[in-house]
Formats: sequence, C-alpha cells, structure tokens
Amino acid sequence: MTETLPAKAEELITGEPLVAHLGTCHDGKPHVAPLWYRYEDGVVEIMTTGRKLANVRENPRVALSIQQDEGGMPQWMVTLRGTATVVDDEERSREANRRLNRKYGVDEDSWSENTLVRIDVSSAAYRTYD
Repeated sequence: MTETLPAKAEELITGEPLVAHLGTCHDGKPHVAPLWYRYEDGVVEIMTTGRKLANVRENPRVALSIQQDEGGMPQWMVTLRGTATVVDDEERSREANRRLNRKYGVDEDSWSENTLVRIDVSSAAYRTYD
C-alpha cells in the first residue's frame, strides 16, 4: 500500500473487476473514457490506444475515477491522480495485457494491439455511501 492511498480505498479498487474512467487532456480540454485497470502497490496499469494514448504522450498528468453502484445508487467512489508513463515495450505490454484480461475474465490475448500505460498514483480521495 502507498501512503497516498488509504487501506480501505486500496481494498475497494482491488476487489471485483470494475470500470474506471480515465481523465486526460487534449488541446486544453478534458477527455474522459472508460477502461479496465489493475492496481498494485501505488501503480495503476491500463492498456490503451488511440486518443487516450496520444493524450498521455502529450501530457502525462491523469486522473482515474472508480465507483461501485447498486441499481444506480453509489456504494463508494475512489479518485486517483498521478503521472502516466507509456511503456513502449512489447513484452511488458503483453504481460500486463494478460494480467488485465485475466482480471476481467476474457481471453488473455484479447486487445493485444493496445499499449501499456503505468500510472504512478500521487494522490487519492475516496468516499463510501453507507
């Protein structure tokens, strides 16, 4: 666990597979897109391509929003901010893609054309709605 991510928040985002929303910036405007993620030891791994990848290459400051709801009613939310690094290494991308695909229960080699992006978490906020 990192000092920036409280233990409870870490527990929430490493549980069941959920969708995160990645916030990046393009031409000074926000760009938000849903994607799968994997969190471990203060680092988020995502696999991406297209506009999201181009945005990260231009500006590595990103945010992730993850929430769980039940019937549209939020149960909890976690927001992470950090610095993204594009990993232009085929083997590391393949290994990360397989880890991510196992988490979400799909064929290990699905979406193999995507590129690995690692996000070093610098700050976090979370809330539960009990």
